[in-house]
Amino acid sequence: MILTGLMLLASTASPLVIAHRGASGERPEHTLEAYSHAIDQGADYIEPDLVSTRDGVLVARHENEISETTDVADRPEFADRKTTKLIDGQSLTGWFTEDFTLAEIKTLRAKERLPQLRRANTAFDGQFEVPTLSQIIALVQQRQGETGRTIGLYPETKHPSYFRSIGLPLEEPLVEMLEAAGLSDVDDPVFIQSFEVQNLKRLRSMTQLPLVQLMAGSFGPPDLPGVTYAQMSTPQGLADIARYANAIGAEKAMVIPRDAAGNLAEPTTLVRDAHAAGLKVHVWTFRRENYFLPLDLRAGADPTATGNVTTEIRAYLAAGIDGFFTDNVAEGVAAAH
Repeated sequence: MILTGLMLLASTASPLVIAHRGASGERPEHTLEAYSHAIDQGADYIEPDLVSTRDGVLVARHENEISETTDVADRPEFADRKTTKLIDGQSLTGWFTEDFTLAEIKTLRAKERLPQLRRANTAFDGQFEVPTLSQIIALVQQRQGETGRTIGLYPETKHPSYFRSIGLPLEEPLVEMLEAAGLSDVDDPVFIQSFEVQNLKRLRSMTQLPLVQLMAGSFGPPDLPGVTYAQMSTPQGLADIARYANAIGAEKAMVIPRDAAGNLAEPTTLVRDAHAAGLKVHVWTFRRENYFLPLDLRAGADPTATGNVTTEIRAYLAAGIDGFFTDNVAEGVAAAH
């Protein structure tokens, strides 16, 4: 089953442009408006990060702690929901989706997560609600009908072991909703991604949809203490990943690191090694602000100014990646085509 999926995925010639949390460089992330704007700009896939409400509904937020991306901290009726929790070994204080019903979540309004870097986006603060996965699927179906294009979904299960431990598993409702939308086969336009391992293995037993093992340049899977992503990125580690996943989602520096001066260095062997294991390589995340760019691709000293992200993306495309996440879809489309 997995081998068949790998062969089908290998037939995709053009690199995939994945809208990271929607067009999050231009709209508050994880809103229907951010996803729709990304589709307008030509994204191949939109990426919702998924967490659960107290009543088991999947909603799109970067984290289950929502004070950075909603107005919850300014809502006196929810002041008593502020709490401290241990999530994947980290102590976090704030407001968490699992402590709110969907009806309560729907009273909140989204805001820009990076106001210091994206001041223009703050003009949209307070305008948009938190969408459910059901609404996102409906949006994709609607926009496919309007555009005549195939628009893919690239959901990430956030903190799946934690949510399962509190009786709010993410995997079952995600697969059920995708199947209800006719999305269940290996060649359907869906990738399911996670930084964890065991939930991807669980998903492998539940669906034929392509799965993506996310990897970072440091640390390791939250559900496998003692294992590092560096170990998983070796040829043997990649061969092990290929037993349950179809692709890796690698942090940029794992493919092309930066040198001592802060410029792009020579590519690593990760893309070649992953391809040898039968895995596609998708890279995260490209952003146009100077703050995120290599030194020689910045435009001046202002960290909020727009630099040359198109050239950065093309360097990674030359290294052989199969797709990439970007906050700036228009620039990503221009680089890929």
